[in-house]
Amino acid sequence: MKVAIVGIGIHRFGRTEGVSGLEQGAYAARQAMADAGVEFKDIQFAYGGSDSAGNADTLVSTLGLTGLPFVNVSNGCATGGSALTSAVSRIRSGESDLGLVVGFDKHPRGAFNPRPEDNGLGRWYGESGMMVTTQFFAMKIQRYLVEHGLPKSLLATVAAKAFRNGSLAPHAWRRTPLTEEEIAGATMVNDPLTQYMFCSPAEGGVALVLARADHAHRYTDTPVFLEAAELRSRLFGSFEVFSPWISPERADGPTVTASRAAFEAAGIDPSDVDVAQIQDTEAGAEIMHLAETGLCKHGEQETLIRSGATEIGGSIPVNTDGGCLANGEPIGATGLRQVYENVVQLRGAAGARQVPGDPKVGFTHVYGAPGISACTVLTR
Repeated sequence: MKVAIVGIGIHRFGRTEGVSGLEQGAYAARQAMADAGVEFKDIQFAYGGSDSAGNADTLVSTLGLTGLPFVNVSNGCATGGSALTSAVSRIRSGESDLGLVVGFDKHPRGAFNPRPEDNGLGRWYGESGMMVTTQFFAMKIQRYLVEHGLPKSLLATVAAKAFRNGSLAPHAWRRTPLTEEEIAGATMVNDPLTQYMFCSPAEGGVALVLARADHAHRYTDTPVFLEAAELRSRLFGSFEVFSPWISPERADGPTVTASRAAFEAAGIDPSDVDVAQIQDTEAGAEIMHLAETGLCKHGEQETLIRSGATEIGGSIPVNTDGGCLANGEPIGATGLRQVYENVVQLRGAAGARQVPGDPKVGFTHVYGAPGISACTVLTR
């Protein structure tokens, strides 16, 4: 059974003083239900997630005490993607016809501060400095650039695109374009990544209303169909966030296996994608994930990016709302933001950031610690 997205809602990302993360999630949920023309009493189930802003199921106190099953989801930065894949499975099974997926967060200022014990690691790992994820991402992209003959300057090019695109997205946090020179010359955090090459912990909320595809016409004239939603964890030999060691054997990461599974399930080739949203926790992640998702080959990224192919008007537009770099990362919401953006693009409703050429196929990819990836393929 196919699944359609029939309603979408978003609370702007960034910092909203005086508004809790839960309230931002409720705002997005009300928007999504209004978009689908339904009320909370019509929703048969919900999945939701938040990392720092409380249990998502407490939204029922605000939205309505209807007794529906509401499942809390927590899976690192892949929380939203995990909630979505679970909801899709429920509808495909025939158990329910109409559901809500919501993600929100309100992180404190400063860097993420995970505990090694929560990730199956001893305190020694934190004392070594490796719980500081900026250090991990810097090490990983250093190795990748060397292995594939890519220049460090490409990092600033990717980040500059993100801020340009973010300036066109009303829900984005960072809406001031920055030049490659400003980005490259900013404070070095962990070589080769400067301050503006990293996303920041943030706030925001996103919600989606899902329905059986054969019921979609009841709710909207512009349904977007979830051809695939796949989630994978890491294999032995992959090098992921919070890995305590590197295996002499190399294996594909969860991004490779999740994206491959999504494209196979959808019966769609990566070359058919018209618009893509890819995890860009830092600028290097977009470079690596372009190849890991099959959108290009390893080592081809410089040619692809320098040619303008990943720009809004290019052959494969990537992170059209600025991605995590421009929006920040509220963990519970970030994977759903990607889907929200693709729905807006496939509806042709993205305004100044609209991908030209009547896009019909969208792809999303989110990645989370300690090595989880969720990918979707959407069509209209």
